[in-house]
Formats: sequence, structure tokens, C-alpha cells
Amino acid sequence: MVRPPKNPPDAPSVDGPPASYEAAVAELEQLVAAMESAQMPLDDLLDSYRRGAVLLDFCRQRLKAVEDQVKILEDGQLKVWSEE
Repeated sequence: MVRPPKNPPDAPSVDGPPASYEAAVAELEQLVAAMESAQMPLDDLLDSYRRGAVLLDFCRQRLKAVEDQVKILEDGQLKVWSEE
């Protein structure tokens, strides 16, 4: 039995980083829905779990970066922040 490719050519790359926090959350929501459907083969389930872990880490890092930026308040003004 030939299985269709996991990622159609017009779909975003599932291996690379998401374009944004919002894109990561949307992809996570899709993964969770697919995993909860119990219709996914075991290998795909494991791949989805791994991708979800990457997306979750990305989201946590973005949230931490934003939180750190908000904490850089001085005299009521937000200082310029860099991701170094």
C-alpha cells in the first residue's frame, strides 16, 4: 500500500521553524486534533508528537522573549530590545 506524502508540496514545511507564534499555535492545534482523532498510524503519531514538541518549545521561547522585553521598562518607556 502506497501512503500519500505527509506534507503536500503547497503546505508549509513541517521540519522548519514556524513563521510566527500564531502559525505555531495553529499548527499545534491541528496536530492535537489529528492525534485525538485516533485515525493516525503509529509512525505518524510519533512524528506529530515530535513536531508538537518543537512547536511548543518555539512558543515558549517566543513568550519568554516577549515577557523579557516587557520587563525592560524604565521610567514608563519600553527600551529597544534585541534577541541576542
